[in-house]
Amino acid sequence: MKKCLVLLCLLVLASGASFAAALGTATQSVIPSDVQQIISVDYGSLQNSPTAQALKAQVLPENLKQFEGSLRGIGLNPEKEVDQLIFVSYRAGKQIRTVGIAQGQFTPRLVLKNLRLRKIKAINYQNSYLYPMGNGMEMTFLDTSSLLFGDVGAVKGALDARNGAAAALDSNSQVTDMIGGVESSPVWSVLDGAGTQNMMRSALGQASQLADYNAVKQRLLGSRYVMDFSNGVSFDLDVLTSDSMMAATMANLVKAGMMFRKMSATPTEKLAIDSTSVDNDGSTLKVHFRTDDNRFQSLLHSELFAAVSR
Repeated sequence: MKKCLVLLCLLVLASGASFAAALGTATQSVIPSDVQQIISVDYGSLQNSPTAQALKAQVLPENLKQFEGSLRGIGLNPEKEVDQLIFVSYRAGKQIRTVGIAQGQFTPRLVLKNLRLRKIKAINYQNSYLYPMGNGMEMTFLDTSSLLFGDVGAVKGALDARNGAAAALDSNSQVTDMIGGVESSPVWSVLDGAGTQNMMRSALGQASQLADYNAVKQRLLGSRYVMDFSNGVSFDLDVLTSDSMMAATMANLVKAGMMFRKMSATPTEKLAIDSTSVDNDGSTLKVHFRTDDNRFQSLLHSELFAAVSR
C-alpha cells in the first residue's frame, strides 16, 4: 500500500487481507490479547468463485503461500480438507508474530502417521506436541478439527494465551466487539487501532497532507471489513473513530484521495473509483465498493491495481 487512496479495499487486500467465517472456540483460545489483525479465509467461498481465485493469484501474500505449502508438506490438501484458514498477527514486545489456524475435518491419527513415516519428531511444549512442517514452521493439533501452525516463537506465544501464561483474546473487548459485527459474513477481517492508523496513512497518500494526520490518527480506534463474491464483488469497510466529527473528517479525506487519483486514472480505473462510495454513520467511516466480475477482473490487470498491491 504505497499510493494515494483509490479503492481502499484494494489497499487493505494488499496488506494481507483475504476471504472468511466465524471463529471456533479452539481458535479463539490461542489468539493473544495484543492482537493486531485477524483474517479468516472461507475456502468454500474461495473455490466457488473464479473472481476470488483470480484475486488470490494476484495478491496472495508470501506468508499465505508458505502456510499453504506447509499444510501440503504434512499431507493435508487445503482445497479438500480445510474449511477455513485464520491468520492472526499479534504483538510480542516490539515484534509482530503471525500464526495460522486451519479448521476442517481432519484425521490427526493419519497426519501423525505421515509425520512418523517421514521420521519427523515432535518437541513438547506445555503438554502440546509441536511438529516441524518445513519452511521453518511448526504445527500442533488444538483438537480434531483445529490445527495451529507458524514459526516456533509465534506458535509458543499462541499456546501461552491458551494455557493462561499470557492474556488471551477474551480480555480485549475492543477487538472482540469488532469481530461480533462481521464474523457471520463469508469474508471478514478486523484490524486494531494502531494497525488502522498505519493503514489509513498509507491509504490516504497525498490526501493525508490536507490535515495534520499525526494529530488525528489517535482517534482512529480500529477497522473491520467484509467481502462477498456471491454476486459480483462487494466490499464494505468500517473505520471506527472517536466521534462523529472525526468520522466526517476522515470521510472527506478519503473522498479527496479518490479525486486525486481519478485525475490520472484510466477508464477502467475511473469506473472502479465511481463504484466506490464513502460516507459516515455516527462515529464510523464507511467505504463501500461493488462491481461485477468482469470489471473487477479487468481492474486486477490495471496499472492502478499493480501500484496499490505492491
